[in-house]
Amino acid sequence: MAYLLIFVTMLHLITLAMLFIATMEKSWWVWNPTESSDLWYNCRLDNSTGTWLCATTKETEWLQAVQVLMILSVVFSSVSFLVFLGQLFTMSKGGLFYFTGLCQVFAGLTAFSAALIYTLHNKEILPDSKSPTSGDFGYCYILAWVCVPLLLCSGVMYIHLRKKE
Repeated sequence: MAYLLIFVTMLHLITLAMLFIATMEKSWWVWNPTESSDLWYNCRLDNSTGTWLCATTKETEWLQAVQVLMILSVVFSSVSFLVFLGQLFTMSKGGLFYFTGLCQVFAGLTAFSAALIYTLHNKEILPDSKSPTSGDFGYCYILAWVCVPLLLCSGVMYIHLRKKE
């Protein structure tokens, strides 16, 4: 039981870190190693100074939906972890972690929705000055998709996890 508890806790923390990185880092779409776009900024590397020059992205309805859903996913997963810690120390023996599991499943569904919207509407989200066909999805986009099954699996594990002494 202790190993399962450690595994579920570590999976939750790793997934939460991946979600946070996917939401905050600057690589949802990459045109080349010196130009990228994320949920918040369009950036390019200035070769003469070696610094990133970033401008805010054009606010579209689809981009705002992706931003909100990714933030909700981080919030749901964070609340789920805090509730899990609270339940771990206050819940009676034999209790199930339903609320923790449901929060984690909601985090997975919101991350799924955000990644799906970005996949289907990236032409509307990306800047007009760049051609979406000349770039590729970045590692943050891939991290968001990797988080989806991990969040859903950990949510199901929490729902079936029973507290023992």
